[in-house]
Amino acid sequence: QPRPTKPRREEKPAEAAAEAPAAPAVELPECHDDNAQRITVFLTGLLEHMDSVAQVKVYEVEKGRYKVILVGERLGQLIGHRGETLDAIQQLTNYAINTGSDSKRVRVQMDAENYRARREQSLESLARKVATKVQKYRRSVTLEPMNAYERRLVHIALRGNDAVDTHSEGSDPDRHVVIVAR
Repeated sequence: QPRPTKPRREEKPAEAAAEAPAAPAVELPECHDDNAQRITVFLTGLLEHMDSVAQVKVYEVEKGRYKVILVGERLGQLIGHRGETLDAIQQLTNYAINTGSDSKRVRVQMDAENYRARREQSLESLARKVATKVQKYRRSVTLEPMNAYERRLVHIALRGNDAVDTHSEGSDPDRHVVIVAR
Protein backbone atom coordinates (compact mmCIF):
# COMPACT_ATOMS: atom_id res chain seq x y z
CA GLN A 1 0.00 0.00 0.00
CA PRO A 2 1.50 3.40 -0.98
CA ARG A 3 2.49 5.74 1.81
CA PRO A 4 0.71 9.10 1.85
CA THR A 5 3.01 11.88 0.72
CA LYS A 6 3.40 14.74 3.10
CA PRO A 7 3.64 18.11 1.34
CA ARG A 8 6.98 19.74 1.94
CA ARG A 9 7.81 23.41 2.03
CA GLU A 10 9.59 24.63 -1.06
CA GLU A 11 12.37 27.19 -1.16
CA LYS A 12 11.50 30.84 -1.54
CA PRO A 13 11.67 32.34 -5.04
CA ALA A 14 14.57 34.59 -5.88
CA GLU A 15 13.34 38.15 -5.63
CA ALA A 16 15.15 39.24 -8.79
CA ALA A 17 15.10 37.20 -11.97
CA ALA A 18 18.19 37.62 -14.13
CA GLU A 19 16.20 38.30 -17.30
CA ALA A 20 13.99 40.94 -15.67
CA PRO A 21 13.75 44.28 -17.43
CA ALA A 22 15.87 46.98 -15.80
CA ALA A 23 13.54 49.94 -16.24
CA PRO A 24 9.78 50.22 -15.92
CA ALA A 25 8.09 49.69 -19.25
CA VAL A 26 5.50 52.45 -19.16
CA GLU A 27 4.69 53.75 -22.60
CA LEU A 28 2.06 56.22 -21.44
CA PRO A 29 2.48 59.95 -20.95
CA GLU A 30 2.61 61.07 -17.34
CA CYS A 31 -0.83 62.00 -16.04
CA HIS A 32 -1.63 65.29 -14.28
CA ASP A 33 -5.42 65.19 -13.81
CA ASP A 34 -7.08 65.86 -10.43
CA ASN A 35 -6.73 62.26 -9.23
CA ALA A 36 -3.09 62.11 -10.29
CA GLN A 37 -2.39 65.35 -8.41
CA ARG A 38 -4.11 64.00 -5.27
CA ILE A 39 -2.07 60.79 -5.54
CA THR A 40 1.16 62.77 -5.96
CA VAL A 41 0.43 65.09 -3.02
CA PHE A 42 -0.48 62.19 -0.71
CA LEU A 43 2.54 60.08 -1.66
CA THR A 44 4.99 62.98 -1.52
CA GLY A 45 3.89 63.70 2.06
CA LEU A 46 4.01 60.02 3.03
CA LEU A 47 7.46 59.56 1.51
CA GLU A 48 8.75 62.65 3.35
CA HIS A 49 7.63 61.07 6.64
CA MET A 50 9.46 57.89 5.61
CA ASP A 51 12.66 59.92 4.88
CA SER A 52 12.59 58.81 1.26
CA VAL A 53 13.65 60.98 -1.65
CA ALA A 54 11.79 58.91 -4.25
CA GLN A 55 10.00 60.79 -7.01
CA VAL A 56 6.37 59.98 -7.80
CA LYS A 57 5.36 59.37 -11.43
CA VAL A 58 1.65 58.81 -12.13
CA TYR A 59 0.24 57.24 -15.30
CA GLU A 60 -3.41 56.60 -16.18
CA VAL A 61 -3.57 53.04 -17.53
CA GLU A 62 -7.30 53.32 -18.27
CA LYS A 63 -10.17 55.40 -16.97
CA GLY A 64 -10.08 55.17 -13.17
CA ARG A 65 -6.91 53.01 -13.01
CA TYR A 66 -3.57 54.62 -12.20
CA LYS A 67 -0.08 53.18 -12.16
CA VAL A 68 2.32 54.91 -9.81
CA ILE A 69 6.03 54.38 -10.18
CA LEU A 70 8.40 55.45 -7.44
CA VAL A 71 11.70 56.51 -8.97
CA GLY A 72 14.98 56.87 -7.12
CA GLU A 73 18.04 55.11 -5.79
CA ARG A 74 17.96 52.19 -3.34
CA LEU A 75 14.22 51.91 -2.88
CA GLY A 76 14.43 48.55 -1.10
CA GLN A 77 13.09 50.16 2.08
CA LEU A 78 9.93 51.17 0.20
CA ILE A 79 9.54 47.70 -1.33
CA GLY A 80 10.09 45.77 1.90
CA HIS A 81 10.21 42.02 2.45
CA ARG A 82 8.34 40.31 -0.43
CA GLY A 83 6.84 43.69 -1.38
CA GLU A 84 4.90 44.04 1.87
CA THR A 85 5.80 47.71 2.40
CA LEU A 86 4.99 48.52 -1.23
CA ASP A 87 1.63 46.75 -0.83
CA ALA A 88 0.93 48.75 2.35
CA ILE A 89 1.79 52.06 0.64
CA GLN A 90 -0.48 51.06 -2.25
CA GLN A 91 -3.34 50.23 0.12
CA LEU A 92 -2.92 53.49 2.06
CA THR A 93 -2.87 55.46 -1.18
CA ASN A 94 -6.03 53.77 -2.47
CA TYR A 95 -7.76 54.45 0.84
CA ALA A 96 -6.63 58.09 1.02
CA ILE A 97 -7.58 58.88 -2.58
CA ASN A 98 -11.01 57.24 -2.38
CA THR A 99 -12.05 58.48 1.09
CA GLY A 100 -14.28 61.52 1.16
CA SER A 101 -14.39 61.71 -2.60
CA ASP A 102 -17.73 62.15 -4.35
CA SER A 103 -16.21 61.10 -7.65
CA LYS A 104 -16.08 57.52 -8.89
CA ARG A 105 -13.67 55.16 -7.12
CA VAL A 106 -10.17 54.96 -8.60
CA ARG A 107 -7.61 52.16 -8.33
CA VAL A 108 -3.93 52.79 -7.78
CA GLN A 109 -1.20 50.24 -8.47
CA MET A 110 2.23 51.01 -7.04
CA ASP A 111 5.66 49.87 -8.24
CA ALA A 112 9.29 50.70 -7.47
CA GLU A 113 12.47 49.55 -9.23
CA ASN A 114 10.26 47.38 -11.47
CA TYR A 115 9.70 45.08 -8.48
CA ARG A 116 6.27 43.81 -9.57
CA ALA A 117 7.46 42.58 -12.99
CA ARG A 118 10.54 40.92 -11.46
CA ARG A 119 8.41 39.23 -8.78
CA GLU A 120 5.92 37.96 -11.40
CA GLN A 121 8.75 36.45 -13.46
CA SER A 122 10.29 34.93 -10.36
CA LEU A 123 7.00 33.32 -9.26
CA GLU A 124 6.24 31.96 -12.74
CA SER A 125 9.73 30.49 -12.96
CA LEU A 126 9.41 28.95 -9.48
CA ALA A 127 6.00 27.47 -10.37
CA ARG A 128 7.39 25.77 -13.49
CA LYS A 129 10.46 24.48 -11.63
CA VAL A 130 8.39 23.08 -8.76
CA ALA A 131 5.87 21.53 -11.19
CA THR A 132 8.75 19.65 -12.82
CA LYS A 133 9.85 18.31 -9.41
CA VAL A 134 6.28 17.32 -8.52
CA GLN A 135 5.97 15.43 -11.82
CA LYS A 136 9.33 13.70 -11.37
CA TYR A 137 9.01 12.68 -7.72
CA ARG A 138 5.18 12.40 -7.54
CA ARG A 139 5.17 14.34 -4.25
CA SER A 140 3.11 17.39 -3.33
CA VAL A 141 4.98 20.62 -2.72
CA THR A 142 3.77 23.50 -0.57
CA LEU A 143 5.02 26.96 -1.52
CA GLU A 144 5.68 29.86 0.84
CA PRO A 145 2.71 31.93 2.04
CA MET A 146 1.68 34.52 -0.55
CA ASN A 147 -0.92 37.21 -0.99
CA ALA A 148 -3.93 36.54 -3.23
CA TYR A 149 -2.41 38.21 -6.29
CA GLU A 150 0.79 36.14 -6.11
CA ARG A 151 -1.13 32.89 -5.51
CA ARG A 152 -3.22 33.68 -8.57
CA LEU A 153 -0.04 34.11 -10.66
CA VAL A 154 1.13 30.62 -9.65
CA HIS A 155 -2.27 29.07 -10.46
CA ILE A 156 -2.29 30.78 -13.87
CA ALA A 157 1.31 29.78 -14.64
CA LEU A 158 0.44 26.10 -14.15
CA ARG A 159 -3.10 26.12 -15.54
CA GLY A 160 -2.02 24.56 -18.85
CA ASN A 161 0.17 21.89 -17.24
CA ASP A 162 -1.74 18.57 -17.50
CA ALA A 163 0.63 16.78 -15.09
CA VAL A 164 -0.09 18.90 -11.99
CA ASP A 165 -2.95 20.56 -10.13
CA THR A 166 -2.78 23.55 -7.81
CA HIS A 167 -4.92 24.66 -4.92
CA SER A 168 -4.60 27.09 -2.02
CA GLU A 169 -4.68 26.10 1.64
CA GLY A 170 -4.64 27.89 4.96
CA SER A 171 -5.91 31.30 5.93
CA ASP A 172 -4.35 34.72 5.47
CA PRO A 173 -1.63 35.72 6.08
CA ASP A 174 -0.35 32.12 5.90
CA ARG A 175 -2.38 31.02 2.87
CA HIS A 176 -0.18 29.16 0.39
CA VAL A 177 -0.30 27.23 -2.87
CA VAL A 178 0.06 23.46 -2.95
CA ILE A 179 1.17 21.83 -6.21
CA VAL A 180 0.14 18.16 -6.56
CA ALA A 181 0.70 15.52 -9.23
CA ARG A 182 -2.38 14.40 -11.18
